[in-house]
Amino acid sequence: MIFSICLAFPGAEWPVLNNRSKNGTTDRVLFGILTSAMHMTWVKYVCGRLESRFRYSNTIVYNNFPFPENVNDKQKQKVKTLAQAVLDTWAKYPDSSLADLYDPLTMPPDLVKAHQGLDKAVNLCYRPQPFTNELNRIEYLFSLYEALTAPLLQAEKPKKRKSRAGQSPA
Repeated sequence: MIFSICLAFPGAEWPVLNNRSKNGTTDRVLFGILTSAMHMTWVKYVCGRLESRFRYSNTIVYNNFPFPENVNDKQKQKVKTLAQAVLDTWAKYPDSSLADLYDPLTMPPDLVKAHQGLDKAVNLCYRPQPFTNELNRIEYLFSLYEALTAPLLQAEKPKKRKSRAGQSPA
């Protein structure tokens, strides 16, 4: 089953998130990552909720998402091509809303296939081994997050007080 937040790519202006946040880019690689199973897993575990709906926040979800590092040009091109395939599939259904397209009971098979290809390409940007399930993905993402934030959380070691002769340190 494909899980997706409402992320549109209207025209060539900018992707829009469900709270109308703009990220200021038309980058198909970014669009591909944000619509991938990897990012959707992060959303499910980190995103806030408004009733039963997700409340996507650029400061909590997007800014803290561990994007893949050291992605080579071939990988970027693959993600870009497959992200475009998702957009092209959307275009085949001009009378359907994103909610209609992502309904788990009626999602078009060609859209499922487009996302599966995109997911595989994004996964390979993170590591060559496949992710076997959602738990495997979120454990990996949190390990990346921990590695990225650890330098920010290192506490200063308390300075040792010099003791005066004959007195023990307090």
